Amino acid sequence: MYVYEALQWASSFLEKKGRERRAADVLMKEQLGLSWTDFHLARREPLSVEAWQKFQTGVLAHSEGIPIQHLTGYEEFFGRRFTVNDQVLIPRPETEELVLGVLSWMKKHPEATAVADIGTGSGAIAITLALEMPGRDVTAVDINEAALAVARKNAEALQAKVTFKRGDLTAPLIETQKSWNVIASNPPYIPVADWQELDPLVRDHEPEIALVGRDEDGLFCYRKIAVSLPGLLTKPGLAAFEVGVGQGHEVARIMKQALPDAVVDVRYDINGKDRMVFCERPHGR
Repeated sequence: MYVYEALQWASSFLEKKGRERRAADVLMKEQLGLSWTDFHLARREPLSVEAWQKFQTGVLAHSEGIPIQHLTGYEEFFGRRFTVNDQVLIPRPETEELVLGVLSWMKKHPEATAVADIGTGSGAIAITLALEMPGRDVTAVDINEAALAVARKNAEALQAKVTFKRGDLTAPLIETQKSWNVIASNPPYIPVADWQELDPLVRDHEPEIALVGRDEDGLFCYRKIAVSLPGLLTKPGLAAFEVGVGQGHEVARIMKQALPDAVVDVRYDINGKDRMVFCERPHGR
């Protein structure tokens, strides 16, 4: 058995099961412990019986609904490797676009030193901001202690200085009696009724608490955060949110109602979908 033969089998098998063919490459690369360059060069190398058996096991597991990231134990985000498990949301490319927007604003406002990430999960947003903008005071909040354990592990592995607090949404920030220059969040936003319709890869293996927005339209967390923003966000300040497709304008309305002085902007991702809402508070007393 050669590497390319194993890949041909796996790609065809996964496609028949409704999974992406590229998952075969990811699993084989991890099995061989190679970089992408070396992996492509190794396609005509022989595959040991042990490696073949482990590769088959991974392919079968993915075909049955286990996310690739749970089989490899990580996901790439902003060029860094983040440990993930079934206690945290797997970081998505859309969230990288949210981070890019926040970084763009922070670079224009060097005075913005206090940064908070609400619902941090794996810590991807908070850790990335801390590493990309060194010297900032970054705090990450999550209600799930198991998620915080993953985030702390990622911060330690990536040598990011982040303060982690357990609590529901803005409650831990309010307790600090501080003001924040930047508040970012990718909160749960899936409507309750849509939960059962999700791809089993997501529904059965990622935490419901990180996905479902607690009420019929999925916007509970945005409303809850919005109530606290006037007392938490500085002037100037930025609140940035990831949202579900089709939720952008309603979330923008919620934020504008909470912060009448803010410039609220719905932004679209690379696929042309409304996935971000930015609320920029101007200078003022």
